[in-house]
Amino acid sequence: MELAAEPVDLLVIGAGITGAGIARDAAMRGMRTALVDKSDFGSGTSSRSSRLIHGGLRYLEHGHLRLVFEASRERRILLRIAPHLVWPRSFIVPVHRGSRLPLWKLAAGLLLYDLLATFRNVRSHEMLGKRALRRAEPGLRSGGLRGGGRYYDAQCDDARLTLANVRDAHRHGALVANYVRVERLETADGRVGGAHVEDLTTGARLAIRARVVVNATGPWSDALRGTDEQGPQLCLSKGAHVIVPRWRLGNNEALTLTSPLDGRVVFVVPVGDFSYIGTTETTDDTNPDAIRATGADVIYLLRSANAFFPEARLTPEDVQASWAGVRPLARAGATDHPGSVSREHRILESGHGLLSIVGGKLTTYRVMAAEVVDRVARRLHELDGRPVPPRAATDREPLPGGGSRDLDILVDTATQEGIPRATAEYLVRCYGSETPAVVRLAKSDPKLARPVVPKRPVIWAQLLYAMRREMALTLGDLFIRRTSLYYEAPDHGLEAAAEVARLATAEADWDTERCEAELAAYRQQVETMLRFRAELSGDAV
Repeated sequence: MELAAEPVDLLVIGAGITGAGIARDAAMRGMRTALVDKSDFGSGTSSRSSRLIHGGLRYLEHGHLRLVFEASRERRILLRIAPHLVWPRSFIVPVHRGSRLPLWKLAAGLLLYDLLATFRNVRSHEMLGKRALRRAEPGLRSGGLRGGGRYYDAQCDDARLTLANVRDAHRHGALVANYVRVERLETADGRVGGAHVEDLTTGARLAIRARVVVNATGPWSDALRGTDEQGPQLCLSKGAHVIVPRWRLGNNEALTLTSPLDGRVVFVVPVGDFSYIGTTETTDDTNPDAIRATGADVIYLLRSANAFFPEARLTPEDVQASWAGVRPLARAGATDHPGSVSREHRILESGHGLLSIVGGKLTTYRVMAAEVVDRVARRLHELDGRPVPPRAATDREPLPGGGSRDLDILVDTATQEGIPRATAEYLVRCYGSETPAVVRLAKSDPKLARPVVPKRPVIWAQLLYAMRREMALTLGDLFIRRTSLYYEAPDHGLEAAAEVARLATAEADWDTERCEAELAAYRQQVETMLRFRAELSGDAV
């Protein structure tokens, strides 16, 4: 295995958005870099977020102005370097009689939000009277409605944004591998010098030698650090979300709501035919590998949404899918509450030289990565005197697929090739300027142009492309993170799973045993995601 062939300058453990960003930055600076993850790229927190690239309007209440300024700048950068994966989104904030946030305070907050973005957001905010707000969102509760505001942030495909960073790291020379689990760190003379790992796809064990090792494992970082002198550094915050058919709510835009149940912020965000509702923001000591949306999470989110959309009358039967992730917030005190803990990050260095990155947020991953690689570059200079390279142009070089800002032209080109418009729009949202490669694959065989699931835009060519170009190794990779079938298909792709396994048999040499194992594993993932239904059998919202 190439990972063990010769030493690397940097081994990054954890291929979430932060680890992927570190690997990309380091590789662009000319460092020989390796990136490994025990599961798929971005399969932890980085594919289970609120799918927003935002400055953090709610952070203003806690005085985190520097973080909001930094995140607003990063939002602008990501809209430029990955316009297919990060796109503008307007948000409505309604204010009712008795709301915790009165209209004057909302107006002041939105003005400050635009100010911290140096007035270079997609558009400036605007205040809305009751009538204008009702025109914008007719389904909102009218009783006690005072008015509200509209501001702008961005929405993203978190899983594919992570994958794009991994692929770009690889394009710049990094060695990247999913399903490679670190068994233990390698130490010599009291310093970390690599890791002993297991390739979970083959069972092979090997040693990766590295001058510097970075722990970017998010919620698992305390476990990898072990019992070093700094002690636990994380405050783990669970965020759960549910997806419902968009017509049930009838929302035209995204909404930022304050739950009347307990005052927590809840987003309602449209995505195609669906809207997702989240997040819960609660402390949870569940193993991050086993995190899921519980019945209690689902009831909380549905009740919060119903309070603002009373005609929706959402019930658990309306929930198409759910997801939950764990945010690895940097601990500030023993009694931290997740809602008030800063999303700022922290770089730790243990006595044996392990660098760990904790805290932070999806939006600011690129800045976090740059600071970690700065630290790595200084360490390499101390070790062998090599020059410290300048910072990489990660803020200017487009991510894969980000080479075109005019996405409508890409859609028109795909439709001219015979791709249905709804499918073309979906492909461009996934692949951006790389869409023609998927279209060519679809045209090479009529079977590959078919939808995988009726009435959904995902086509068979995408699955083949994911195996050939996007390092998808399992059915879960294909259905959950390379496409949206897990969340949006009525049966979550289960009916098509056997045929997809047959495709993998031809493409990736899966044998009968592997096919059966993959099918069983994917069924288990779907069952776990839907377990809340059994917990809520007969319960009212």
